[in-house]
Amino acid sequence: MKFFRNKTVLLILFLLLFFFVSVGILVSNTPVLEPKIFGVTFSPFYAERFGLDWQMTYTDILDDLNVKNIRIVAYWDEIEKEEGEYDFSQIDWQVREAEDRDVNIIVAVGRKLPRWPECRVPGWAGSLGMAEQNEALLRYVSRTISHLKNSEAIKMWQIENEPFLSFGECPELSSRVLDAEISLVKTLDGRPIMITDSGELSIWIPAARRGDVFGSTMYRTVWSDRFGHFTYPLPPSFFRLKRSITEFFVGKKPMLVIELQGESWQKKMTYEVSVEEQYLSMNPEKFRGVLEYASYSGFDTFYLWGVEWWYWLKETQDRPEMWDIAKEAINDTNIRMFTNDINGY
Repeated sequence: MKFFRNKTVLLILFLLLFFFVSVGILVSNTPVLEPKIFGVTFSPFYAERFGLDWQMTYTDILDDLNVKNIRIVAYWDEIEKEEGEYDFSQIDWQVREAEDRDVNIIVAVGRKLPRWPECRVPGWAGSLGMAEQNEALLRYVSRTISHLKNSEAIKMWQIENEPFLSFGECPELSSRVLDAEISLVKTLDGRPIMITDSGELSIWIPAARRGDVFGSTMYRTVWSDRFGHFTYPLPPSFFRLKRSITEFFVGKKPMLVIELQGESWQKKMTYEVSVEEQYLSMNPEKFRGVLEYASYSGFDTFYLWGVEWWYWLKETQDRPEMWDIAKEAINDTNIRMFTNDINGY
C-alpha cells in the first residue's frame, strides 16, 4: 500500500509540475507590450444622465482630450423609434465630427450594446414575438450598416456587446441570430468585425472564433450584491494566459481591450450617488493603478470606459484629475504613434 501511495504522490507532483510549466510557457508566448493606443467609448444618452450637453461633451473629448480612436454606438431604440422609420441624425453627427478630425471609429450595432440596460429594443419591437423581433433586428442592422458604410473614418464594426455574457436586461443569447448578424454584415461591407467578451468571467473562444478581431473587457474593482466592492485577485499574467489559450484554439488574430475600467461601479448608477461613493471603486489613484496593470496584460490597444463621468467631474465638480490622467495616457500614445509613422514603422 505504501508503494502505491508513493506512486500516487509522485504522479500528482508530476502533474502539478507539468501544469505550472505549461502555464508558464503559455504566458511567456504572450509577451508584455507597450501600450500604443488609448481610445474611449462614448454614449450620448449616458452623458445626458449626468445633465451634460452630449454634443459639447463629444467635441471636448475629440478636441481637449485629443482622442484619435473612439467607439460609438448605434442604439436600435434611438435609430428606429417607430417601425420602419429610421433616424440616423445622432450617429451621423458623431461620425462627421470624427471625420473632420481624422479620428478612427468603431461602430457597435445590435440588440445588446454598451451601457446599462445593455439591450436597447424599441418599444414596438419589444411587443413582438422573439422570431419577429429577430427579423426586425436584422433589418435594423442592415439599414444601419448600409447607411454608415460610406464613411472612411469607420474602421471596424462591433456586432453585439459581450453576447456570451449573461448580463443586462436581455433575452437569452441565440448563437444562430448572432451568426446571422455577422453573416449579414459581411455581405454588406468588407471591414473587420469585432466580437467582444468579458475579460474576467468568460471563456473567450466562442467570441474570438467568430470575429476578425476580438475585444476583451478589463475591470479591477467591481460591485457584487453578495460581497460589496471587491477587486479581482488576478495578476496581469491572467490575461496573457487567456490570450495564449484562445490563440491556441482559434489562431492568431488582432485582440484589444475594448473596455478598460476608468469608471466607478457600485450598487446604483454612477450618476445616482455622491462623488465620495463613486470614489470608493474608482478614483485618480486607482485609475493610475489600472493603467499600470493594463500595461502588463499582453495587450497594446485599450478603449477607456468612463469618459462621460470624467467630463462631469471636471466640468461640474471641479475635479479634473480623472480627465487629466486619461489625457496624459492618450497623448503619450498619440505621440508614439506619430513618431513611429514619421520613422516609417
